[in-house]
Amino acid sequence: MSASPSTAAPSEADEAGAPPTRGNRGAAKRRSSAIRGGERFAGYTFMLPWIIGTAVFTIGPMVWSLYLSFTDYHLIRGGDWIGLDNYTAMFDDPMFARAVRVTLMYVVFAVPIKLAASLAVAMLLVQRRRGIGFYRAAFYMPSLIAMSVGIAIVWKALFANGGPQDQFMSWFGWEGGGFIGNPSVSILMLVLLSVWTFGAPMVIFMAGLLQVPGELYEAAEVDGAGKWHRFVKITLPMLSPVIFFNVLMETVGAFQLFGPAYIIGGEAGAPAWSTLFYTVRIYSLAFIDLRMGYASAWAWVLVLAVGVVTLIMFRAAKSLVYYAGEDNR
Repeated sequence: MSASPSTAAPSEADEAGAPPTRGNRGAAKRRSSAIRGGERFAGYTFMLPWIIGTAVFTIGPMVWSLYLSFTDYHLIRGGDWIGLDNYTAMFDDPMFARAVRVTLMYVVFAVPIKLAASLAVAMLLVQRRRGIGFYRAAFYMPSLIAMSVGIAIVWKALFANGGPQDQFMSWFGWEGGGFIGNPSVSILMLVLLSVWTFGAPMVIFMAGLLQVPGELYEAAEVDGAGKWHRFVKITLPMLSPVIFFNVLMETVGAFQLFGPAYIIGGEAGAPAWSTLFYTVRIYSLAFIDLRMGYASAWAWVLVLAVGVVTLIMFRAAKSLVYYAGEDNR
């Protein structure tokens, strides 16, 4: 005798199509929460070495140096809390004005010349020519070795009194003396070293140039635009995000220049303080004079200055940088 419809057991299809009960929904939420918790735990576990390294080697020293900047801490004798005395004394220090002037002069000259050279070379190297890979590698090579101590020593020898630079310039009436011994031109030696290392921004410019649609150049050429107009009206606007990135990175890096400046000019910024960069002065105060508190105050002023410059550049980028597909008005 067959069972009636009212007493028949529900089929699997009916169970699958039935709406979930409150208990089923709660179990599903618990399983989903457990899965998400496990993923978060795994993620934080993989991030733990970076978190520990950042806390111990970056955040910790920064907080400690900020505290030291308000003390007269000496590396051997220790020190006491003196408040803002280090900061007020800094602006009365004649070395502060010299270091700021040298650093700003380097930034103003080195950054635009280096970026102009890297863009010019990048525009040549994006063309398809036989052996172009070799030339790209050759132009990038100096960036791999130029900031090393050995290259700084070689660079110093090249521009020393009686060195190869003197011999070359003597053909044009140069009286000798070298760049190193001449305070009025010694910083140009460091600018040239910076320009010589244009490989990194050059590669970034090449990547940006390869992303510019060729149809834009073809349309402009049909309209009669020359090479200069195509460069100004197409290349520069389309490259503006890349230009902004390179300007930002090179500017921040120029403010932090230390190795070549210290090798060439020493802690005194010879000759006549003409290579006394801000970072060199911080090093001299901290590790030669052992005035850690005063050096920390100098360092934090540099941090604030670079932060302000970066903020200004980002504000200016809103009206100067063009992003394809966005309303830049």
